[in-house]
Amino acid sequence: MSKLEQVLILDPPTDLRFRGPFTDVVTANLKLKNPSERKVCFKVKTTAPRRYCVRPNSGIIDPGAAVIISVMLQPFEYDPNEKSKHKFMVQTIFAPAAATDTEALWKDAKPDDLMDSKLRCVFELPSENDKVNDADSASKPAAVLNSSKLDVPVAGKAVSAALDDSEMKKILEECRRLQTEASKLNEENRQLRDEGVRLRKVQRGEHVTSNSSSALGLESRAGSLPSLLVVIAAIFLGFFLGKFIL
Repeated sequence: MSKLEQVLILDPPTDLRFRGPFTDVVTANLKLKNPSERKVCFKVKTTAPRRYCVRPNSGIIDPGAAVIISVMLQPFEYDPNEKSKHKFMVQTIFAPAAATDTEALWKDAKPDDLMDSKLRCVFELPSENDKVNDADSASKPAAVLNSSKLDVPVAGKAVSAALDDSEMKKILEECRRLQTEASKLNEENRQLRDEGVRLRKVQRGEHVTSNSSSALGLESRAGSLPSLLVVIAAIFLGFFLGKFIL
């Protein structure tokens, strides 16, 4: 019986390219797509397991779905004269619709049910031209930012020019309405301020009037005291004179 052809679509299909420098972790992505109508169980293997970290390295892909595999190459001293012999293999099998235990599926799988695809690892160092291009691309954001700042007034003029007469009239009418409302609010504020001043004056006047009334009452009472004393003195004087005459 012939071996089953790989059901998954791999991107990239044959090479995993890692671009240096290799003084830090370098990651290459591998996309696995399941175009079939059945679930597919996958497993990723490599000939150099200590040099790579693969996430995820196994799993189940639903019908029509896809998964991205991150293959992380660990830092190492790169020798351009040494050709890479590292390889990866994506091994797959069809899984039952209710499958959950992938370990049991792989354990019970028959050799004729297995499908696989092999990829070789390619190491690349950036050339001098690439370094120059990278430096240019790093400086482009600032240039784009500056040009965008310069283009703002021009864009504003273009938008203003694009407005037709009816829109301009609406904007002017809205400005006039807002100015009228602002004038009304200012007038109401002035009236309230004048009313507050008037009320304070009235309160002060009432306070002064009450104080004046109290002072006049005291003066009238104080003025009546001497008159009363004169009357009493006259009565006593008349009484004593009457006694002496008799």
